[in-house]
Amino acid sequence: MTTTTNRPTNRIGLTTQDYQGGTSTLCAGCGHNSVTSQIIAACYDLSLDPRQVVKMSGIGCSSKTPAYFLNRSFGFNTLHGRMPSVSTGVALANRTVLPIGISGDGDTGSIGLGQFKHMMRRNVPIVYIVENNGVYGLTKGQHSATADIGQNLKYAGTNELPPIDICVEAIAADCGFVARSFAGDAKQVRELLKAAMSFEGTAVIDIISPCVTFNNQDDSTKSYGYGKQNEERIQDITFIQSYEEVQVDYEPGSEQMVKLHDGPMIKLRKIDRDYDPTNRWQAIQLMEEARHKNEFVTGLIYINERRPTLQQTMQLIDTPLAYQDDVQLRPNREAFARVMGEF
Repeated sequence: MTTTTNRPTNRIGLTTQDYQGGTSTLCAGCGHNSVTSQIIAACYDLSLDPRQVVKMSGIGCSSKTPAYFLNRSFGFNTLHGRMPSVSTGVALANRTVLPIGISGDGDTGSIGLGQFKHMMRRNVPIVYIVENNGVYGLTKGQHSATADIGQNLKYAGTNELPPIDICVEAIAADCGFVARSFAGDAKQVRELLKAAMSFEGTAVIDIISPCVTFNNQDDSTKSYGYGKQNEERIQDITFIQSYEEVQVDYEPGSEQMVKLHDGPMIKLRKIDRDYDPTNRWQAIQLMEEARHKNEFVTGLIYINERRPTLQQTMQLIDTPLAYQDDVQLRPNREAFARVMGEF
């Protein structure tokens, strides 16, 4: 199908232009802009209705980016580090929408770490994207909680503290979908986003997204130069939607198929190492080995679909709370008295 402007459209008749947002005010070359482009591409490929998406963010350069995609969607810019709690309220009030949360290494790894961990614990359905550059770019480049130990910055000096690993924190909290990617690897980012958007539960993608103004030295693990030279993919990733015919052509042992809840599948072609992303202990071991070797591994690190979501745990009814009327949400005095009488 094509429109009168000859732009191709997806299954719901929208063009990529329909998924755009405002013009970015971030620095030219910022990795966040590349991530934004892949969010637009992933939503278009999946034929997501922008009106069924809620864009969530906290504070920081990363949290400005929801203004640059899906201008037909709802959005909520929260306080610094408070995106998880507000997103939890969104998911409980209306389970028919898809929250896409954009955060940064400071917003998640510092002031928001406690809320981040509790979101993993509750398994709130959300695509949680961390645009990770190791600095507070919005406030002139101080070291963030994910900064490399020994990292030296012109205005911030030398970082003496070990970094927090977002993926390790997510796995330790039993998050069901944990991935890492690099803003310079557009295809991998796009396929991981599509898989995360189809996952039922909390899906965390830690994306190394270089800050070209304050932290793009080649010796920094958060730079373009380091990422291009040292990225080690643990698999090639292909997302297969449920309405497509699933065709698999591979040698035994070289690929792994992961089936998602409602039909879509993730095809993982293993590269160099024998790695199983459904093995939690192997995922932790991979992250620890990468830390010791100063490796930059990317791909789907861990997936577990057996955990119930928060809505399932709370046994919420199918009709969203946002669509209930006052009679259903507020019991009358007689009904309240009967409930109290049971205690």
